[in-house]
Amino acid sequence: MLDKRLLSELDGLTIGLVLLLSLLGVVMIYSAAHVLSGAYYLRQLTWIGVSLAALFLVLLVDYKVLVGLAFPFYVLVVAVLAALMVFARLVAGTKSWVTVGGFRAQPSEIAKVALILVLARLFAEHRGAYVRWPRLMIALVLAAVPVILVVLQPDLGTALTFIPIVLGALFLAGLRRRTIIVSLVLAAAVAAGGWSFVLKDYQKKRLTTLVHPAADTRGAGYQILQSKIAIGSGGFLGKGFLRGSQSQLRFLPARHTDFVLSVVGEEFGFVGIAVILGLYIFFLTKLFLVAGTARDRAGVYLVFMVALLLAFQFFINVLMIIGLFPVTGVPLPLLSYGGSSLLSTYLAVGLVLNIRMRRFANV
Repeated sequence: MLDKRLLSELDGLTIGLVLLLSLLGVVMIYSAAHVLSGAYYLRQLTWIGVSLAALFLVLLVDYKVLVGLAFPFYVLVVAVLAALMVFARLVAGTKSWVTVGGFRAQPSEIAKVALILVLARLFAEHRGAYVRWPRLMIALVLAAVPVILVVLQPDLGTALTFIPIVLGALFLAGLRRRTIIVSLVLAAAVAAGGWSFVLKDYQKKRLTTLVHPAADTRGAGYQILQSKIAIGSGGFLGKGFLRGSQSQLRFLPARHTDFVLSVVGEEFGFVGIAVILGLYIFFLTKLFLVAGTARDRAGVYLVFMVALLLAFQFFINVLMIIGLFPVTGVPLPLLSYGGSSLLSTYLAVGLVLNIRMRRFANV
């Protein structure tokens, strides 16, 4: 149980922002998918309850204990990811899901939290101005294992979201100029190899149509064009709740998941999108500011990686719906439909709240 002193340090405003964005997501999911079977908005409400309970469970345990358990947790999650390759059934062309008690979950989302914890554990005792090669290589291997397993599912969008976690940890640890140059060369080589041997034809087409989506209006460019039409048709105030033609008539694909912000733009216009973006910027700013209050290095690393991850997903999703980034399947945290994404976001925010709540405890 939490004592009264810790409860008094609980950041109710951040929890309120998380719940507000989540409930706004439920409203938009209802609008986008109420004509479909499955009652997606009710499922999302259930996941909000589960995720909120998980967040408070994270608050019960000092984050230093959670960091101490990082390696066993990481190994467990990696083992689950590996097992998916053997035992999971194909769902939407990927082996990304496990079904437990009627709920379908995506372990790759929890893997992001595991990687954040394990990298915080790795760098918690780092004191040098620059990270040395042995520790750097360990960090890269720890990141590469879940990323490769997620790519093999294949789920390129989720694999992409591991990048800011690693970059955030290495940025704080400090990289020499030579290390940065070597890393960039290796990254270019990996990218070239990935284009030739890893990316499937439809994924390559998504990248090429980013430059000229009108070249394939019925294929890879269709989602981007429909998203732009939806946002543009909303104007300043929007067409009104449940009145968006692109979403209600099902022209806009993935409207309750990756393109839920396009539905906001169509039904509530520029004003609606501005409100949502303002809430996210306020929320992300609050997360980053907690890093300055952390009582130790592990706390700083945890906060920075969590905030950078959520900021990355937010900006990638926004750029995606306006056609400035390929359609990669990166959801908008809290607003998009998806229980696993919601749970991992609540767990990550729970870590930040845990650190803020215990900022005055003895180190």
